[in-house]
Amino acid sequence: MSLMKSTQMINGKTILAVIPARGGSKGVKRKNLRNVGGKPLIEWTIDAAKNAQYIDRVIFSSEDQELMGVATELGCEVPFARPDDLATDEASMSDVVCHAIRECGEFHDYVVLLQPTSPLRSSEDIDQVVGMCVKNNAPACVSVSKVSKSPYWMYERKENGLINPLKISPEIKAYRRQDLPSIYQLNGAIYFADCKWLLERNSFVCEETISYVMPSERSVDVDEELDLIMINAILSVRNNESEKQ
Repeated sequence: MSLMKSTQMINGKTILAVIPARGGSKGVKRKNLRNVGGKPLIEWTIDAAKNAQYIDRVIFSSEDQELMGVATELGCEVPFARPDDLATDEASMSDVVCHAIRECGEFHDYVVLLQPTSPLRSSEDIDQVVGMCVKNNAPACVSVSKVSKSPYWMYERKENGLINPLKISPEIKAYRRQDLPSIYQLNGAIYFADCKWLLERNSFVCEETISYVMPSERSVDVDEELDLIMINAILSVRNNESEKQ
């Protein structure tokens, strides 16, 4: 039985949130259960999804029994155990989400992928992505952030130590940072799409996909130990600012 929450529906459409978390992790061992700001990493994303006004149902996708148990304790629905072949390094997030859509049985109009490795993304960010996608009648919307180092100043290094400018089209020659075009990267925080569209294409990012820009301070993605240190530092600053108010 699904756990539908009371929401403010957008254009009468239903939205499924999928939070994927596998047990294996090479960069940071058991990172989905690591303590971040006083609670498990996965709790930040579960809370953000539950507090988003447009999401109707929040489910957790994992093959790991401990993770599934913690998610259940945190009030997140765990309707199935993810197959082992979808819990490997080779499995794509699109495959994981499409599997979740099919497993849920009940049809939803939209799906949003919320990876636990982006704990600083807010409920408001999620609602902004949903609203932007629906308003623009787009099939998909993903969150991005501006890169801090422009690729136009990057080089490839050969075995003999020689370097060549990274080939980027169109080629742009600029000597000042302010003259370079703004470049954005997927920050991994929010992937939103029409369910039928996603099931057909098996990818959130296509020519029709639009983007939602998030600031760098909410775009930190946990990939290594240094990222956890950075996130805890940001949360500490936030807490100190809240106490001063």
